Amino acid sequence: MFITTVSAMSFYLFTRDKLEVADQSASVIGAFLALSSLALTLYGMLADRLARSTPTPTDPEETIAAAKKALTGLVFQQWRTEAAIRSLDDPEPIPISWHLVDDAGVMDHPRLVGENLLTFSGSSDQIPKLVRAFQGLRRRRLVITGGPGSGKTTLAIQLLLHLASPERDEADPVPVLVPVNGWDTTAHLRLHDWLATRLPSDYPALTAPQFGTGAAKALLDHGHILPILDGLDEIPPQARIAVISALNRWLASGDQFILTSRTTEYDQAVRQAGDVLTAAAVIAPAAITPDDAETYLRTTLPPTPRHDWAPIWAALRDGSRPGLSRLAETALGLWLIRTVHITPAADPVPLTGPLAQQDATLRAHLFDHLIAAVINDRLPSRSPAGHFRPRIAWNPDRARDHLTYLARVLQDHDTYDLAWWHLAQHTIPHGERRRVTWQVGLLSGIAVGLAVGLAGGIREGVMIGLGFGIAAGLAGGTWFSETPGHADLHLPGSPADLIEHMRNVLGGVLAVVLAAGLVVGLTIGLATGFTVGLAVVLTSVLAAVLAAGVMEWAEQPASSTVATTPLTSWKADRTLTLLRTMTFGLPFGIAGGIAGGIADGLTVGIAIGIAAGIAFGIAKGNHRAWLAYTIAVWRLAKKKHLPRKLMAFLDDAHRLGLLRTVGPIYQFRHAELQDHLAALPAPSGTATTPRSTENAT
Repeated sequence: MFITTVSAMSFYLFTRDKLEVADQSASVIGAFLALSSLALTLYGMLADRLARSTPTPTDPEETIAAAKKALTGLVFQQWRTEAAIRSLDDPEPIPISWHLVDDAGVMDHPRLVGENLLTFSGSSDQIPKLVRAFQGLRRRRLVITGGPGSGKTTLAIQLLLHLASPERDEADPVPVLVPVNGWDTTAHLRLHDWLATRLPSDYPALTAPQFGTGAAKALLDHGHILPILDGLDEIPPQARIAVISALNRWLASGDQFILTSRTTEYDQAVRQAGDVLTAAAVIAPAAITPDDAETYLRTTLPPTPRHDWAPIWAALRDGSRPGLSRLAETALGLWLIRTVHITPAADPVPLTGPLAQQDATLRAHLFDHLIAAVINDRLPSRSPAGHFRPRIAWNPDRARDHLTYLARVLQDHDTYDLAWWHLAQHTIPHGERRRVTWQVGLLSGIAVGLAVGLAGGIREGVMIGLGFGIAAGLAGGTWFSETPGHADLHLPGSPADLIEHMRNVLGGVLAVVLAAGLVVGLTIGLATGFTVGLAVVLTSVLAAVLAAGVMEWAEQPASSTVATTPLTSWKADRTLTLLRTMTFGLPFGIAGGIAGGIADGLTVGIAIGIAAGIAFGIAKGNHRAWLAYTIAVWRLAKKKHLPRKLMAFLDDAHRLGLLRTVGPIYQFRHAELQDHLAALPAPSGTATTPRSTENAT
């Protein structure tokens, strides 16, 4: 539709008062097309040479091995960075002892689980021993249970890093951690069917051309993936039962997995499902002893602490402060004590004061001071990814308000996953989205109309601007449900595919050009009409082919050593939107400039370039999540719910340890932190929940 619109506009501007320069313009067009053909030929020769110099595996086994190697590197890099941000090994892991549960109602028959099960024990500071115990299981299936903040996900990450380390056996599967709340068992009955759609979004490198089509599915089908399903307790009770039933129903004897869940929720799920997970070992943590808690906290303190910690050690030993003792029994409690009092060298007096009589009260106190502690203490520094923490002076109170708002949004939608492309969907009511898209379409139509009006007149600008505004408004309804795209603009992406795509399209262009020239010729004279139609349609179609080829090339990710993060995912979708605008605007501008003739070509070209760029940038393509996100952030920032530079804020919160990442998704560092923030009273003058905010908007 947009090719036709731009071609018609070019033809009108060309024929309105410039028929006398048709011959001159045709000569220019011919020269332009000749140069374009020459450039395409030379570029095709270069692309063929590049393709020949970059061999790709042709044997299926070699292709799978290459994809597996790339995925292993991405997984290890991703979670090594995450472990550094979480300080899992700084200065050493929290010593949590793990053992098999003694409840026969939640674990399968011992002979099905594995031999020598009594030896299945270990500690989080002795991961190799736990890995050997896991690998000694008959089917390598493990369920990690425990109470809130007991270190379940941390243990899963520690196991993952060991299983994905460079010293691993290359025959072992690649461990991949995914939140289980993304698995809809009604849409994907089999775990592998869901993972085949999930992995390419978390690791776009698997869709690189050298791995062929369906690399993720091939890895799953050949048993090269070890799924680590995190957070069974974070989904509704019926969904937990469905997950357990699906795992038992569809997993083959050689399929492996690791699952994490709170103890109570897992116990209820297996009893309500009427069956345990087949051949899966179930482990739980022992409470951290006072001696181990004291040893760990002493290790995190400097050799000469600024404050007196003797009352803390005494309270841990004699149990005189029950709240402190119970808090120090969990990994979450020790992390809170370290982050709020040890890292910023704050006075630990509150840990033995009146608040320390109850663990819930003391935990709430530490959560209340957590955000201010990490913001005020940590100066801008180089992150593990190699870039500096933004020198943005986040106000602790405002930062807490922003995170509290996000926590309420997630709670209101029953999820712990903060996906940036869902922000608009979660915060703009369904009935209001259509009004928003029409507003954007109207503003875009005005921009297009102004551009056209400057070159072709007010009437033409009004008509074309109105038409585009209607088209953009109709197309905008899908923005809020679109997922982000991925982009790779490096030359090794796939230049041969770009040229091949252009060749295939250009092969059918001639018929279109001849038909268009004939139609125009019947209107204004066969000779002149054919020349004009040939020039206008051919330049427009050539521009579209060039632009479409570039976009296809850009959307094919190359095999990369950089793992996907929320920030890289956001930047990639933004890049695609802006690239689509420029890619279509530039060639159509050139085509319009040629069609406009020598004298007014610049003005016409700029007008058509702006119109085509806006048109394709907004209305064309499958990945416009960045547009919807931008609209949502602008609205929320105006209401002071969120900062205008939201992604910078979230990225900083992640590197401060308040958020964690799982592929392109953010989560709060601990589910308990999200629950605590969501339960806080709303700031004065704001709605109590996102849903109330939506109703009031």
